[in-house]
Amino acid sequence: MLSLLIGTAHAAETAVAEGAVKFPPFDATTFAGQIFWLAITFGFLYYLMSKIALPRVSEILETREGKIDGDLQTASAMQEKAKAAGEAYEKLLADARAGAQATAQKARDAANSAAEAKRKEVEAETARKIAASEVSIAAARDKAMTNVAGIASDTAVDIVKRITGIAPKADDLKRAIEAAKA
Repeated sequence: MLSLLIGTAHAAETAVAEGAVKFPPFDATTFAGQIFWLAITFGFLYYLMSKIALPRVSEILETREGKIDGDLQTASAMQEKAKAAGEAYEKLLADARAGAQATAQKARDAANSAAEAKRKEVEAETARKIAASEVSIAAARDKAMTNVAGIASDTAVDIVKRITGIAPKADDLKRAIEAAKA
Protein backbone atom coordinates (compact mmCIF):
# COMPACT_ATOMS: atom_id res chain seq x y z
CA MET A 1 0.00 0.00 0.00
CA LEU A 2 2.73 2.37 0.89
CA SER A 3 4.52 1.51 -2.34
CA LEU A 4 1.35 2.34 -4.26
CA LEU A 5 1.16 5.67 -2.54
CA ILE A 6 4.80 6.40 -3.26
CA GLY A 7 4.36 5.35 -6.88
CA THR A 8 1.43 7.73 -7.26
CA ALA A 9 3.37 10.58 -5.73
CA HIS A 10 6.39 9.81 -8.01
CA ALA A 11 4.16 9.79 -11.09
CA ALA A 12 2.72 13.18 -10.11
CA GLU A 13 6.23 14.62 -9.70
CA THR A 14 7.27 13.26 -13.08
CA ALA A 15 4.18 14.78 -14.72
CA VAL A 16 4.83 18.17 -13.13
CA ALA A 17 8.49 18.04 -14.27
CA GLU A 18 7.51 17.23 -17.82
CA GLY A 19 4.99 20.12 -17.87
CA ALA A 20 2.03 17.95 -18.70
CA VAL A 21 -0.01 18.49 -15.54
CA LYS A 22 -3.36 16.81 -15.74
CA PHE A 23 -6.33 17.08 -13.43
CA PRO A 24 -5.66 14.21 -10.93
CA PRO A 25 -9.09 12.55 -11.10
CA PHE A 26 -8.68 12.26 -14.88
CA ASP A 27 -5.10 11.11 -14.79
CA ALA A 28 -5.06 7.37 -15.56
CA THR A 29 -1.85 6.82 -13.62
CA THR A 30 -3.55 7.81 -10.33
CA PHE A 31 -6.69 5.64 -10.71
CA ALA A 32 -5.37 2.80 -8.57
CA GLY A 33 -4.50 5.04 -5.61
CA GLN A 34 -7.75 6.92 -5.90
CA ILE A 35 -9.78 3.70 -5.89
CA PHE A 36 -7.78 2.38 -2.93
CA TRP A 37 -8.39 5.51 -0.85
CA LEU A 38 -12.00 5.63 -1.99
CA ALA A 39 -12.52 2.08 -0.69
CA ILE A 40 -10.81 2.85 2.65
CA THR A 41 -12.71 6.12 3.10
CA PHE A 42 -16.00 4.49 2.13
CA GLY A 43 -15.40 1.59 4.53
CA PHE A 44 -14.46 3.95 7.38
CA LEU A 45 -17.48 6.18 6.79
CA TYR A 46 -19.72 3.12 6.47
CA TYR A 47 -18.42 1.82 9.81
CA LEU A 48 -18.93 5.23 11.49
CA MET A 49 -22.43 5.58 10.07
CA SER A 50 -23.56 2.03 10.90
CA LYS A 51 -22.10 1.86 14.42
CA ILE A 52 -22.38 5.44 15.70
CA ALA A 53 -24.46 7.89 13.65
CA LEU A 54 -27.35 5.75 12.43
CA PRO A 55 -28.09 4.15 15.84
CA ARG A 56 -28.24 7.62 17.36
CA VAL A 57 -30.53 8.89 14.59
CA SER A 58 -32.67 5.77 14.95
CA GLU A 59 -32.90 6.28 18.71
CA ILE A 60 -33.84 9.94 18.23
CA LEU A 61 -36.52 9.01 15.68
CA GLU A 62 -37.97 6.33 17.97
CA THR A 63 -37.98 8.75 20.91
CA ARG A 64 -39.65 11.41 18.78
CA GLU A 65 -42.23 8.92 17.47
CA GLY A 66 -42.96 7.80 21.04
CA LYS A 67 -43.34 11.40 22.19
CA ILE A 68 -45.63 12.20 19.26
CA ASP A 69 -47.77 9.12 19.98
CA GLY A 70 -47.95 10.07 23.66
CA ASP A 71 -48.87 13.65 22.79
CA LEU A 72 -51.55 12.44 20.37
CA GLN A 73 -53.02 10.16 23.05
CA THR A 74 -52.93 12.99 25.58
CA ALA A 75 -54.56 15.35 23.08
CA SER A 76 -57.24 12.77 22.31
CA ALA A 77 -57.95 12.28 26.02
CA MET A 78 -58.09 16.04 26.55
CA GLN A 79 -60.39 16.40 23.57
CA GLU A 80 -62.74 13.81 25.06
CA LYS A 81 -62.64 15.62 28.43
CA ALA A 82 -63.32 18.94 26.71
CA LYS A 83 -66.21 17.41 24.78
CA ALA A 84 -67.66 15.96 28.00
CA ALA A 85 -67.20 19.31 29.76
CA GLY A 86 -68.88 21.10 26.85
CA GLU A 87 -71.84 18.73 26.98
CA ALA A 88 -72.09 19.17 30.76
CA TYR A 89 -71.96 22.94 30.29
CA GLU A 90 -74.69 22.84 27.64
CA LYS A 91 -76.87 20.69 29.92
CA LEU A 92 -76.25 23.02 32.85
CA LEU A 93 -77.04 26.02 30.66
CA ALA A 94 -80.27 24.39 29.42
CA ASP A 95 -81.27 23.56 33.01
CA ALA A 96 -80.53 27.14 34.07
CA ARG A 97 -82.61 28.51 31.20
CA ALA A 98 -85.49 26.19 32.08
CA GLY A 99 -85.24 27.24 35.74
CA ALA A 100 -85.16 30.90 34.80
CA GLN A 101 -88.19 30.48 32.56
CA ALA A 102 -90.06 28.64 35.32
CA THR A 103 -89.16 31.36 37.83
CA ALA A 104 -90.21 34.07 35.37
CA GLN A 105 -93.50 32.26 34.71
CA LYS A 106 -94.15 31.96 38.47
CA ALA A 107 -93.40 35.66 38.87
CA ARG A 108 -95.75 36.52 35.97
CA ASP A 109 -98.48 34.31 37.43
CA ALA A 110 -98.03 35.86 40.89
CA ALA A 111 -98.08 39.37 39.41
CA ASN A 112 -101.17 38.54 37.33
CA SER A 113 -103.01 37.06 40.32
CA ALA A 114 -102.03 40.05 42.49
CA ALA A 115 -103.17 42.45 39.77
CA GLU A 116 -106.42 40.51 39.35
CA ALA A 117 -107.04 40.59 43.12
CA LYS A 118 -106.29 44.32 43.20
CA ARG A 119 -108.57 44.89 40.21
CA LYS A 120 -111.42 43.00 41.90
CA GLU A 121 -110.83 44.93 45.11
CA VAL A 122 -110.89 48.24 43.22
CA GLU A 123 -114.01 47.18 41.30
CA ALA A 124 -115.73 46.19 44.56
CA GLU A 125 -114.76 49.50 46.18
CA THR A 126 -115.94 51.39 43.10
CA ALA A 127 -119.23 49.47 43.06
CA ARG A 128 -119.70 50.23 46.78
CA LYS A 129 -119.00 53.92 46.20
CA ILE A 130 -121.35 53.99 43.20
CA ALA A 131 -124.10 52.34 45.25
CA ALA A 132 -123.54 54.83 48.09
CA SER A 133 -123.56 57.69 45.60
CA GLU A 134 -126.77 56.45 44.00
CA VAL A 135 -128.42 56.27 47.43
CA SER A 136 -127.17 59.77 48.21
CA ILE A 137 -128.32 61.06 44.83
CA ALA A 138 -131.73 59.44 45.27
CA ALA A 139 -132.09 60.99 48.75
CA ALA A 140 -131.05 64.40 47.41
CA ARG A 141 -133.46 64.05 44.49
CA ASP A 142 -136.31 63.04 46.78
CA LYS A 143 -135.53 65.97 49.10
CA ALA A 144 -135.29 68.27 46.11
CA MET A 145 -138.57 66.95 44.76
CA THR A 146 -140.31 67.66 48.05
CA ASN A 147 -138.94 71.16 47.95
CA VAL A 148 -139.86 71.51 44.28
CA ALA A 149 -143.53 71.14 45.08
CA GLY A 150 -143.30 73.93 47.67
CA ILE A 151 -141.21 76.11 45.41
CA ALA A 152 -143.54 75.45 42.49
CA SER A 153 -146.53 76.45 44.66
CA ASP A 154 -144.87 79.61 45.82
CA THR A 155 -143.71 80.46 42.29
CA ALA A 156 -147.15 79.78 40.83
CA VAL A 157 -148.79 81.99 43.47
CA ASP A 158 -146.34 84.80 42.73
CA ILE A 159 -146.82 84.50 38.96
CA VAL A 160 -150.64 84.49 39.21
CA LYS A 161 -150.53 87.37 41.65
CA ARG A 162 -148.34 89.46 39.35
CA ILE A 163 -150.32 88.69 36.28
CA THR A 164 -153.82 88.99 37.72
CA GLY A 165 -153.15 90.89 40.85
CA ILE A 166 -155.25 88.32 42.87
CA ALA A 167 -153.72 85.45 44.92
CA PRO A 168 -155.15 82.02 43.99
CA LYS A 169 -156.87 79.76 46.49
CA ALA A 170 -154.82 76.86 47.96
CA ASP A 171 -157.24 74.17 46.65
CA ASP A 172 -157.06 75.53 43.12
CA LEU A 173 -153.28 75.66 43.34
CA LYS A 174 -153.02 72.01 44.51
CA ARG A 175 -155.26 70.81 41.67
CA ALA A 176 -153.18 72.69 39.10
CA ILE A 177 -149.89 71.26 40.47
CA GLU A 178 -151.33 67.70 40.50
CA ALA A 179 -152.46 68.11 36.92
CA ALA A 180 -148.94 69.33 35.91
CA LYS A 181 -147.32 66.34 37.59
CA ALA A 182 -149.56 63.87 35.82
